[in-house]
Amino acid sequence: QVQLVESGGGLVQPGGSLRLSCAASGSLFRINAMGWHRQAPGKQRELVAVITSGGSTNYADSVKGRFTISRDNAKNTVDLQMSSLKPEDTAVYYCNVQGTYSLGGPYDYWGQGTQVTVSS
Repeated sequence: QVQLVESGGGLVQPGGSLRLSCAASGSLFRINAMGWHRQAPGKQRELVAVITSGGSTNYADSVKGRFTISRDNAKNTVDLQMSSLKPEDTAVYYCNVQGTYSLGGPYDYWGQGTQVTVSS
């Protein structure tokens, strides 16, 4: 089993910044990618940013230049630094971890979600 604990959500004014953190623990063996997704009311969950074990990153077009994803492989943590926040960034943000079990099968785990609200 893998547990993901997220922190850092909250209420922020437009133009402000927030930093989300996610710590993974449990039977991780090999983590291949860690990322953040979000789901706004009435919308599908969408990828925000992902980072591989090698440090390669991918961002949604809507957040490029404003959000930065980083990870600490030794601590199994992934952070999302969000700047120049807009009301349309309001959503529940979910941490995601994809990897491989020791016996070779894949795993894909999600955090419980943390609310980010951008409003004046």
